[in-house]
Amino acid sequence: DDDYFVLKPMHSGFYATRLEVLLRFLPDDNLLLTGFAADICVLYTANDAYMRDFSLVVPSDCVASESPAGTRQALEHIGDRLKARVMESRFLRCK
Repeated sequence: DDDYFVLKPMHSGFYATRLEVLLRFLPDDNLLLTGFAADICVLYTANDAYMRDFSLVVPSDCVASESPAGTRQALEHIGDRLKARVMESRFLRCK
């Protein structure tokens, strides 16, 4: 009952969805991103979240791409340019 679902029609979870409205409704500005296609969907969603001033956390062991190099490059970009905290999930602290 406490879960929300957003179906995304394109690469970014923000494109043509109500994701931003939903996230603004919730009490936290931290966004934890996981998923497949780290070098496409996760990267584009992270970029859109960054432009909307969300604090980003990306567990490096909870994303994947078609190649390890693609995942590595995406995580470097997300960490360096989008100011995300990129770390293994075992180091995350949940409230």
